[in-house]
Amino acid sequence: MKKLLHKILRKKTDVQPPSRITSETVAEHREKILAGGRRFKYPIQYARHKLVINAIIISLVALIAVIAVGWWQLYPAQNTSEFMYRITKVLPVPVATVDGQPVLYSDYLMKYLSSIHYLGQKEQVSFKTDDGKRQVEYIKQQSMKDAIADAYASKLAKDMGITVSSSELEAFLVAQRQSNDGTISEQTYNAVILDYYGWSPDEYRHVTEEKLLRQKVSYAMDKPALDASNGVEASLIKNPKIVMKNLAKTISNQSGVKVTYGASGLVPKDNQDGGLASAAIKLKKNHISSVIKSTLGDGYYVIRLLGSNSTQVSYEYIHIPLTAFTSALDGVISSGKVKEYITIAN
Repeated sequence: MKKLLHKILRKKTDVQPPSRITSETVAEHREKILAGGRRFKYPIQYARHKLVINAIIISLVALIAVIAVGWWQLYPAQNTSEFMYRITKVLPVPVATVDGQPVLYSDYLMKYLSSIHYLGQKEQVSFKTDDGKRQVEYIKQQSMKDAIADAYASKLAKDMGITVSSSELEAFLVAQRQSNDGTISEQTYNAVILDYYGWSPDEYRHVTEEKLLRQKVSYAMDKPALDASNGVEASLIKNPKIVMKNLAKTISNQSGVKVTYGASGLVPKDNQDGGLASAAIKLKKNHISSVIKSTLGDGYYVIRLLGSNSTQVSYEYIHIPLTAFTSALDGVISSGKVKEYITIAN
C-alpha cells in the first residue's frame, strides 16, 4: 500500500511544473507548451489536406458543368444573345472551319447581331412574325457565309504574306468620314455606326480590317482580272476617243472575263461608290482615268468624266470584276472542306 501511494505521489510530482521559471527551467517549460500544442496541430493538418482535395474536386466538377452548359448553349441551342457573344469574345471557340482555318463564333455573332440590330431598330421588323423569323434565318445564313469568307481570306493572306497595316486601316477609316461639308468627327461617326449597326469603335475597326484584308487577297490572286484591266488601259491610251461600251465587249471576248460597261448619271461628289466619284472629279471633261482599284473590293474600273457641277459628277466606266477568290472559295465548299458546327435552316 505504501509503495502504491509513493508511486502516485511521484507521478503527480513529475507532471507538476516548476514553481518558478528560471534560465535553467525555461527550456523545459517551452517543450511542455509545444508538446501540448502538437495535439491540436496535426489533426488540423490532416483536415486541411482533405479540404484542399475536396475543393479541387468541386472546382473541377463545376468547371466541367460550366463547359457543358456553354457548349449546349452555343451549339445545340444556338444561343445568339449579346451575353453569349461577349463569352465568345473571351473564349475563341469556332462556329465552323474552312480548309482547316477556324471560323470564330464571335465573328459570326458580331455580323448576325449587327444585322438584327439594324432591322429591329431602323426597319422596325418584328422577329416574332413568320416573315420576321424567315428574315432571322436568312441573316444567319448570310452571317455564316460572310464569316467563312473572311476566315478563308485570312488563311490565304497568311500563305501569301498579305497584311493590312495600321496606317492603311486608319487611312480608309478617315476616307469613310469624308463628306461635302468636310471631315465628320470620329466621335460623331462612331455614334452613327453604333446607332445603325450596334458596333463599338473596336468592333467596327475589326470588321473593316477583315474586309480590307479580303479585298487585298482578292486583288492579289486574280491575274485574269488584272490582265483584262491592263488591256483596257492600253486600248484607251492608244485610242482615247474609243467608245467605252464597245471596248468592254471586245476585252470581255478576248480575256474571258465578264467586263461590263456602265454610266453613273449625276451622283454626289462624295458618293460612296468605291472611290470612283472622287477619282472622276480630278479629271477634265472627256478625259480618262488610269485603272482604279475599287475600295468596295468588287474589281477594277476605268472611268471617263462626262460632266460635273458644284456638288455632283457624272461619269461612264468599264468594270473588270474579281472572280478568283469567289471561285476558290466555291471550290473549297464543293469539295467538303467547310464544316459548320451549327445547323442553319435553308
